[in-house]
Amino acid sequence: MKAFLFGLGAACVATMAMADPVEDFYKGKQIQIIVGYDAGGGYDVYARLISRHFGKFMPGHPGVIVQNMPGAGSLRAANHIYVAAPKDGTALATFARNMPLMGVLGGNANVQFDARKYTWLGSPTSAQDDAYMLWVRKDAKAKSLDEARRPGGPDIILGGTSEGSTDTDVAMLMRKTIGLNFKIVSGYPGSNGLNVAIERNEIEGRFIGQSAVASTQPAWMKPDSNMRPLLQFARATRLAQFPDVPTARELAKDEVSRQLIELAEIPYILSRPVVGPPGVPADRAKALQKAFLDMTKDKEFLADAEKLRIDISPVGADEALDMLDRLAKAPEDLKDEIRKLQSSGN
Repeated sequence: MKAFLFGLGAACVATMAMADPVEDFYKGKQIQIIVGYDAGGGYDVYARLISRHFGKFMPGHPGVIVQNMPGAGSLRAANHIYVAAPKDGTALATFARNMPLMGVLGGNANVQFDARKYTWLGSPTSAQDDAYMLWVRKDAKAKSLDEARRPGGPDIILGGTSEGSTDTDVAMLMRKTIGLNFKIVSGYPGSNGLNVAIERNEIEGRFIGQSAVASTQPAWMKPDSNMRPLLQFARATRLAQFPDVPTARELAKDEVSRQLIELAEIPYILSRPVVGPPGVPADRAKALQKAFLDMTKDKEFLADAEKLRIDISPVGADEALDMLDRLAKAPEDLKDEIRKLQSSGN
């Protein structure tokens, strides 16, 4: 009897040792991915791609759903995941790539997060084959980039989601560093609204990731399109697909302008940030981070991404945090200049 009880006890101990608390937690649960923009845009496309594959790589194989939470250029979602979302590993978010820069710079009373304290998973793309491009209608008053940069030349009427959003911030930076003439109409809820506004000629153009153009607006790239690319941002060199479209760095007015552009471009390595809230238990955080990188190497995931014509060049959590450290350690005079640009309005 004693031998039996001893054997039974040993078996129970072995079973307990083999139990995976992370797997037990996620079994039967659902992970929510909050997207800081409305459905149909580039961030939403990546989030829905992730939602179709991520659960396979998580212990316990939880379901994964997407919730759109547009507002304030995705600042609403960035604040929500930090402040209000459950911290148990069942909530993730993706938001504008400039949100980490806003968090590191400080000075914006509406920012409620410390970007370095998120539970970082990374980004499915480092934008190595992407760019943040200025696309403009061919019938805009400014017929060329040179004309749009000429002192006293015509303004390009651009659309944006809100003050502090990526599109607005980049436009303000381009005014400062390359002399771009523009007016901006803000308040659109997201990418779909901006694209419709361009079709209706309410605005003449917008800044948008080239991968988003390829996946959601491929007609823009056809020869008979009424749209044309004028400028590449977040590129050290020109995309091979657009050899005649200059980069912002090429057009910088002076050395300080070039340095400002390069600093502002750092977050674009995190082209589509994916984070959890701070305080996720360490074992679950590790599982989320591993599953994220494992997913980006999966053949089915990559095939799905190829159908969508979007870039997969993943950035992991450690690289994301290294990037934030680079931003934090940038010269204060350059960070001050970007703060001024972000608070200068239209």
